[in-house]
Amino acid sequence: MAEEQFQERTEQATPRRREKAREEGKVARSLELNSAVILCLGSAAIYFLGPLLIRQLQQFMIFIFREAPTMSADYDSLLALLSTRILTFFYLMGPILVILVVVAYGINVMQVGFLVTGKPLEPKPEKLNFANGIKRLFSGRSLMELLRDTVKLIVIGFVGYKAISSQMDTFYLLADNSVTVFAGAMGTMALKTTLQIGAVMLILGILDYAYQKYDYEKSIRMSRQEIKDEYKDTEGSPQIKSRIRQIQREMSRKRMMQDIPKADVVVTNPTHIAVALKYNPDEMDAPMVVAKGERLIAQKIKEIAREANVPVVENPPLARALFSMCEVGSLVPAKLYRAVAEVLAYVYRLKGAEV
Repeated sequence: MAEEQFQERTEQATPRRREKAREEGKVARSLELNSAVILCLGSAAIYFLGPLLIRQLQQFMIFIFREAPTMSADYDSLLALLSTRILTFFYLMGPILVILVVVAYGINVMQVGFLVTGKPLEPKPEKLNFANGIKRLFSGRSLMELLRDTVKLIVIGFVGYKAISSQMDTFYLLADNSVTVFAGAMGTMALKTTLQIGAVMLILGILDYAYQKYDYEKSIRMSRQEIKDEYKDTEGSPQIKSRIRQIQREMSRKRMMQDIPKADVVVTNPTHIAVALKYNPDEMDAPMVVAKGERLIAQKIKEIAREANVPVVENPPLARALFSMCEVGSLVPAKLYRAVAEVLAYVYRLKGAEV
């Protein structure tokens, strides 16, 4: 048992193991990829919808400064003003928010599919174990995450610095321009910097997803003993299955023995093989094998046949052919029709029947 417990997990996870891990919320998912996609597509949405949002903001500011001297300062007037303008703001921001929600949901579905489970939120006492917490803190996974985050911070910082420094010459030339031009240029610079950082984050996110996929596959690997135990749980132990097959064979043999008295003839080898045949021209297209067996079972078939006054005919070639080519309940193949017909004709003559 000790050897089985410490077996290395070298085998790929079975479908049942994967499904169980999925039910527990254990899936290969990269939060870095989520953030990168949301940042890139969110920036793109702002780029296309930004001009409309800015125009509405300008109109709002113009309205406020133009109408301020004549506005009433009472509660109802201010409430109506704020309600109108806030609704306009959310109307403008709505498409951007919808896009971000769809993107956030879509990137998660692309990674793990549709999954709803509350298992990760269930309280687990082992998480409160201080020793286990220290082990997790200094585990290989934690060190890998620390290295990943450090590299990500350095790379993003470098890209951000290069993106900003490359636009500094343009920034210095904005001093003599109007506020509108200055604000527009700053917005363009910020968007360009955000897209460059987002592109780098997207590459890092794809690499992180590949690592998460590798780490997930590694974490759900199984030992050979675990695969055997799972097979026993799903299919049953070999001993139980063998016992079931034995019972099924016994039941089948019992039914077979009960059908022997209904047979028309038993063809024998003469001692090793016995095959019982039945033929009803009105119901069957060909004679049917109702029982067959060898050695002790053959002796039992002949014994039951004699007790039921079923003729027993010795025909070794035909007996061997029927035994090897036919199963219980199957019809005699065409190539054996002639030989079987001769036997049945002989039996009918014995019974005084007309053929």
